[in-house]
Amino acid sequence: MSTTQTQTQPSGTARTGRGPIRFVDTSLRDGNQSLWGATGLTTGMVEAVGRAIDRAGYHALDFTSSTNLSMGVKFHQENPWERISRMRAVTPNTPLSAITPGMRFMSWEKSPETVMRMALRQMARHGVRRLQVADPMNDAEAVQRVSRWAKEEGIDYVVAALTFTDSPVHTDDSYTHNLDRFVADGNIDAVYLKDPGGLLTVERTRSLIPKLRAGAGDMSLELHSHCTTGTASELYVVAAQLGVDVLHTGLGPLSNGTAQPSLEQLVKNLDAVGITYDLDLDAAQEAAEILWEIARSQGLEPGRPTEFDLSPHQHQVPGGMMSTLKRQLGEIGMADALPEVIEEAKAVRREIGYPIMVTPFSQFVGSQSLLNVMAVRNGQERYSRIPDEVMHFVLGHYGTPAGEVAPEVMAKVEASPRAAELAAEPTPVTVEGLQAEYSGRVGRPLEEEELLLRVVLPAEQIEAMHAAGPAPAWAPGRPGTPVTNPVQFISAVHALPGWKHLSVHKDGQRVELHRTSEPTTGATR
Repeated sequence: MSTTQTQTQPSGTARTGRGPIRFVDTSLRDGNQSLWGATGLTTGMVEAVGRAIDRAGYHALDFTSSTNLSMGVKFHQENPWERISRMRAVTPNTPLSAITPGMRFMSWEKSPETVMRMALRQMARHGVRRLQVADPMNDAEAVQRVSRWAKEEGIDYVVAALTFTDSPVHTDDSYTHNLDRFVADGNIDAVYLKDPGGLLTVERTRSLIPKLRAGAGDMSLELHSHCTTGTASELYVVAAQLGVDVLHTGLGPLSNGTAQPSLEQLVKNLDAVGITYDLDLDAAQEAAEILWEIARSQGLEPGRPTEFDLSPHQHQVPGGMMSTLKRQLGEIGMADALPEVIEEAKAVRREIGYPIMVTPFSQFVGSQSLLNVMAVRNGQERYSRIPDEVMHFVLGHYGTPAGEVAPEVMAKVEASPRAAELAAEPTPVTVEGLQAEYSGRVGRPLEEEELLLRVVLPAEQIEAMHAAGPAPAWAPGRPGTPVTNPVQFISAVHALPGWKHLSVHKDGQRVELHRTSEPTTGATR
């Protein structure tokens, strides 16, 4: 395993005794989610990258989430358990990590304990060894509860998140209070400062990290930020100097932009200040080259370095949500509304109590903001439509909001006939009850892995997944490498050099394309 040469560190560096920096790769989960809408990578693609990543010697691989798994089913008709198992087979030396926002799995609804335990059990069974628990309310008790369940269901290593945001009601004291509880909890192995909106500044890093480093003691301290505001690459170096042990980074096209800082540039910066690290850079570069080939073959835009931008400090829309929001607005013919929706998100976040802009709350804010913009465009009042999830949040279903809910919003929620229905206590759920219900629907007994998917996903998506069969392998330059939607298909065809005729056939159906020259302009079509 290669490392940098040890150099003299500049004055002010406080890294003595912490050892070399270690890395968590985020390309296949957060990079894919932040830059490619969680739809860009297939099982075959991540499998192709996995072997090189495993040789690189990463501390862990930030591999999946309920969002990534559900998008794989919806857009690629791929079995999520197959994806985890196949990746585990090619990364025997690197812990696969999943992230959970506490009490939720795939659906936006808060999941009961039975469903959460099933999810944790199946992830562990298929190869997830590490779990990052990032409760979007920074509810320490909820984090501790899910951490305990994770250990009981077979997860080896649990990392508890201190989810960072910037608001009048979120203070350093709130983070250190949660840290103290996590350090004392025997089910939690490490803590990390998770900055989903890229809102950390160098100044805040210098004030907050020393407090967390002191409070964490011997426990490993990790940092996860986004390049959304253009500051993450610099503050990563500062955090390393101040004693953070593990940095979350991306590779090649799945870094920068709204994702994490690129490993390639970060190691150069660490070299410049004399901080050593443990990683095989040749293997990491091989993984990056495969990702570049995937980006080129599928017509996917790579992340690019971000200029310093203070606007996210106002709207706080995280990278994954931003890319998803752009895609969704385009799908409904409202791409021009993005600036309005972002501006509205500032007000909505303030008016419902300053939720941390992380899944699922960022999506709640985004949905409400879009509905408000559509209402105003149609001459209606803001909050004339309020989704169930926003009502749930305002009513405290996910915990008490950190800030005060605006009286006019609370009044609209309480006046809605739907509010009383949502306030009712849910019926307790058991595995036996779910098995009886869903087995009855399909007319056969269900294994738990399929049962769980049927509980949280639409039945038609499950049937399409079964019909598709095992996910195809992928390799750079292999003829027939699959593309997964019409836009990617057109981009892939356009990139073929000098093609004249293309025929695609499957299951008795055939699609043929013929390229001809236009006689008047010489253009091709």
